Amino acid sequence: MRLIAGRLIAYEASQNESSETNVTAAFGVCDRLRRALGKLAGVAGFRSLLLRALTLAKAEAAWLEALQLKADGSLEYPGQKAALAQAEMVQGEIVLVAQLLGLLVTFIGESLTWSLLQEVWPGLLMNEFE
Repeated sequence: MRLIAGRLIAYEASQNESSETNVTAAFGVCDRLRRALGKLAGVAGFRSLLLRALTLAKAEAAWLEALQLKADGSLEYPGQKAALAQAEMVQGEIVLVAQLLGLLVTFIGESLTWSLLQEVWPGLLMNEFE
């Protein structure tokens, strides 16, 4: 899952030229998944899944403790975020997205998860599971 998470984050980073300092590529991945899963599981369902992924990811990347999960299921940094090395930030983001993808596989299965990813990012991950 970490390989796929890393690819999704790299893709989002290449697409996001935002000047907002509180927006990361991982937030972009989570937001796209939030919109797609919101149709199936609702906001509360997605928020619960992301909250669990965040809890699991904090064990490997303590800086994730600073993230806030909003009522609509989106993520944000508080006003002041700790200064982190870029590599540490990226690694934590990969862990978070990988946990989220792993939970999706657990709950809806690999096939449906793969279909969802293909719907959200058409053509990006064509050969990952094949």
